[in-house]
Amino acid sequence: MNILDKITLDKRKEVDLRKHLIPVSQLEQSVLFERATISLANNLRQSNSGIIAEHKRRSPSKSIINNGLNVQDVAKGYEDAGVCGMSVLTDGKYFGGSLDDLLTARASCNLPLLRKEFIIDEYQIIEAKAYGADVILLIAAILTREEIKHFSECAKSLNLNVLLEVHNEEELHKSIMPSLDMLGVNNRNLKTFEVSLETSKNLSHSIPDDFVKVSESGISNIDAIKELQPYGYQGFLIGENFMKTDNPGVSATNFINTLEA
Repeated sequence: MNILDKITLDKRKEVDLRKHLIPVSQLEQSVLFERATISLANNLRQSNSGIIAEHKRRSPSKSIINNGLNVQDVAKGYEDAGVCGMSVLTDGKYFGGSLDDLLTARASCNLPLLRKEFIIDEYQIIEAKAYGADVILLIAAILTREEIKHFSECAKSLNLNVLLEVHNEEELHKSIMPSLDMLGVNNRNLKTFEVSLETSKNLSHSIPDDFVKVSESGISNIDAIKELQPYGYQGFLIGENFMKTDNPGVSATNFINTLEA
């Protein structure tokens, strides 16, 4: 069993438990449920840098990245840096995140927020909306075509943007549908954890222009972005690069200034 299978298995148990603790009716009463969402896809289309900056404490492949930072400071720093959006890891067991991180980020900035999570149930989409997210992530590797359709349409009904993540041609072909906004190519093989920008390059030609193309993982320098822009990528998800520094906001500011110079 690879790490992705393991995470998914644990996630099913976790979601079952959460459903018993907090019913959907309670989530729908959240103050944030009626809030107008901000489109990450539109921000990326209008941006020169296309940076989506992440809040991530740790990961299965790298263990602890940064446990000492306050989500509020990170969110404010990213907003001041001029990023297009912020990704917030909400998985606890493997990434050290929580829905409280999403709530704190929402209270601290006006950026579009992506709930970075392993979504396997509609309940998590309603939860994302209730905790202030603007975007959800769907991972093709753990979902059937029917689930992708159902979850993306559910997200659309709540005015959430959908970023669908693929790793290969097969996942991409089963996933393309009008209820998606962005197609993300993960350069990290989730089974081996090896990273290669070639994955984004190879898949770029198969992604229709209706979708905003996003490249994820392994983007740690300006050169990587300049290398991918000619392939039509408008979004770049950067996690560890900013988080491993003492001040992610300042790192993001310097990165964007250099990129746009």
